Amino acid sequence: MRRLPAEWEEQDGVLVAWPDQESDWQPALEFVEPVFAEIIATISRFERVILIEPDTVSSSPMLKVKEAGAAMERITCCKIATNDTWARDFGPITVMDNDNPLLLDFGFNGWGLKFPADRDNRINQALCSAKIFSSPVKTVGFVLEGGSIESDGNGTLLTTSRCLLSPNRNPHLSKEEIESFLCQELGSRRVLWLENGYLAGDDTDSHIDTLARLAPEDTILHVTCTDPVDEHFDALEAMKCELEKFRTESGKPYRLIPLPLPSPCYGSESERIPATYANYLVLNKAVLVPTYSDLCDSSALAAIGLAFPSRTVIGIECRPLLLQHGSLHCLTMQLPKGSLS
Repeated sequence: MRRLPAEWEEQDGVLVAWPDQESDWQPALEFVEPVFAEIIATISRFERVILIEPDTVSSSPMLKVKEAGAAMERITCCKIATNDTWARDFGPITVMDNDNPLLLDFGFNGWGLKFPADRDNRINQALCSAKIFSSPVKTVGFVLEGGSIESDGNGTLLTTSRCLLSPNRNPHLSKEEIESFLCQELGSRRVLWLENGYLAGDDTDSHIDTLARLAPEDTILHVTCTDPVDEHFDALEAMKCELEKFRTESGKPYRLIPLPLPSPCYGSESERIPATYANYLVLNKAVLVPTYSDLCDSSALAAIGLAFPSRTVIGIECRPLLLQHGSLHCLTMQLPKGSLS
């Protein structure tokens, strides 16, 4: 029997890939490298980090994370070629198969053929060959990104139709076939589909980890917009109405905790970019929350603290990450207990 653990279950470590000078990060490396270093150093206070170092980096990531105060004994560096840094979407999705970890290596096609992904698609097998994992890796012939699904660890999956039904991911399958496949591979009993909700500038086709997150005690944290003239207002209100109608497997409504939408952030070409507090990372004893030098930062930290009262909530300034239209959770992939050597 299979089960997809919730992110708040015990972990061995977190996978992170360092940005390099041949990626889209190149013009902003001086701004983003310190953010990566802080994220890695903070994770290392609580658990291990598997750090992917591309073969084209201009300076040593290990030196930079050491300068950031990382617990170096908890960091394992692997030199592997990459296209980019979004470990959430190319990293392994780990299920428990008869209580033993099994790392599923789904296909990654650059969010529906938008960006190159040939190197990223080989990373999990390279990590396996390097004996980083103590558990087997299974290749799955299905396109799926980790940021597109949320699990409560007890059989419920939360996702968005906009992403999973994208014609450039698995066009040969219907919605019913995709749901059946996910239940088979991930051990889920049911899938909750959101039809509404988006963030301007999001390249992922509305990944769930930018909009709504499952949390302990039948809780869902969700992005809200209180400004009627903001372009997101109607879609996020419609998403909230959907969430209010969702029921737990026992038939009860979910406890909903709203997350504020940061003030509009804009990229180098004056395009709006997808700032969201929903892109937090849950660790064994902490939650790392992206902040954006915004007036809403403190209220977002407090809201997430309500959902995770036994964990330390730590804000990390992530505004530079928005330059490539992603944030903290997108850069990381948790590796559940028992999956690492």
